[in-house]
Amino acid sequence: MPTFAYEARESGGKKKRGSIEANTKAAALSELKKQGVFVFAIKEVKKGVLQQEITFGSPVKNQDFVVFIRQLATLIRSGIGIVDSIHILSQQSESKALRKTLGEVEADIRQGIQLSEACAKYPKIFKPLFLNMVRAGEASGNMEIVLDRLAVFFEKSHYTREKIKSAMTYPIVMLVLSVAVTIFLLTNIVPTFVGMFKGLNAQLPKITVLTLSLSNSIVHTWYLYLLSLIILVAGFRIFVTTSRGRSIVDYGKLKMPIFGKLIQKGALARMNRTLSTLFASSVPILQALTIVEGVVDNKIISNAISEAKESLRNGRRLSEPLKKSWVFPPLVTHMIAIGEETGSLDLMLEKIADFYEAEVENMVDKVKSLIEPLMIVFLSVIIGTIVSSIMIPMFDMYSHIHQ
Repeated sequence: MPTFAYEARESGGKKKRGSIEANTKAAALSELKKQGVFVFAIKEVKKGVLQQEITFGSPVKNQDFVVFIRQLATLIRSGIGIVDSIHILSQQSESKALRKTLGEVEADIRQGIQLSEACAKYPKIFKPLFLNMVRAGEASGNMEIVLDRLAVFFEKSHYTREKIKSAMTYPIVMLVLSVAVTIFLLTNIVPTFVGMFKGLNAQLPKITVLTLSLSNSIVHTWYLYLLSLIILVAGFRIFVTTSRGRSIVDYGKLKMPIFGKLIQKGALARMNRTLSTLFASSVPILQALTIVEGVVDNKIISNAISEAKESLRNGRRLSEPLKKSWVFPPLVTHMIAIGEETGSLDLMLEKIADFYEAEVENMVDKVKSLIEPLMIVFLSVIIGTIVSSIMIPMFDMYSHIHQ
C-alpha cells in the first residue's frame, strides 16, 4: 500500500507533519479529514529499491482475478452500483496489487470516468479481452452477464493451461534430474577411479575412455560449459524476440512428437473459447480477432487469424482462409462454416472449445502414463552407461588377478 507524506494544520492552528498509508491520494485525504486536520500539502513517498515488491509475470494471480470478476458480477446483479462495488472489492481482495489498483479505479470512476476507461490505465492487470468485454457490457447494459462470461472464460482457460503445464513438467524435471545426476557422477565418482585405471597396464574399453575424457573435461573446463550454456540461452532469447525466430520456434512446438498435438489442441481451445466469449458479448468481429491474435500465444496460429481478418475485410468468410492452414483440423473449419451459415457462430465456437478442452484433458492423462516409464528408462540408461563404463575394467582387473 502506498505511503503519503503530508503537511497539515490541526484545529488549534498547530502545524503537523506525518505520513499515512492509503490506496490512493484521495483516500489519504479523506482519512486525514476524518482526523480533523486541514491538509495543505501531500505527496506519495517513493519506495527504495529494497522496499519495492518484486513481481514476476502478472502482478495479480489468475484465481484472484477470477474471484474479483465473479464478485463484481454478483454485486452488480444485487443492485449495488459500480462505484460501491469496486470500493467493496478494493477492501477485501487478497491481492495487494489488485487492492491498490481498484482503489485507483474507484477514484477515477467517482470523477465520472467509465469503468473500462479507468481499468485501461493498468494494462498489466486488465488485459484487452477484459477491457473490450467491459466496454460491450457498458454499451449493452448487461454488465453482470458479461462479467459472468469473463469469469467462465478465465477459469476454463486457466484450467487448460495448467493441464498442459502439468503434462510437460514431469519430463522437464526428469531431464534436469538426469543432467544433474550425470554431472555429479562425472565430477565426483568417476575421478576417484582415474588413478586406479592408470595403474592398469591394459587397454581400456572405448566407453570407459570416453567417460574418463568427458569427466576430465567437465572437471577442468567446467567454466567453458557454463559459458556455452549462457551464450546458448541468451542467443535463443534474442532469436525468439525476432518475428522470424518466434515463427520458427512456434512451428517447432507444434511439430514436436507427442507434445506438439497437445500444444495445438490447447491453442485451438483457447482461440475458440475467446472468440465465442467475445462474440456472445457483441464485440465486433474484427476487434475480436485482433484480441485473439494475442491470446493464442503462437505465431503460426496468429498469422492464420490475421489472414482470416483480412478475408473478412474483403467480404469473404472467416472459415475460408482457415481451411488453407494446416494448423486447423477439418472439424474446426467445418463447424465454423456451419456457424456462419446458420448465424450461430458463437455457439459453434463454444462447442469446438468444449471439445478441445476435453481432448486436452484426455491427452494429458495418456501422455503422463506414457512419459513416466520412458523417462525412468532414459535416466536408467544414462546412469547405467556411466556405471558400466567404470565397472567393466574393474571386472577385467578382477578376472586377471584370479587367473
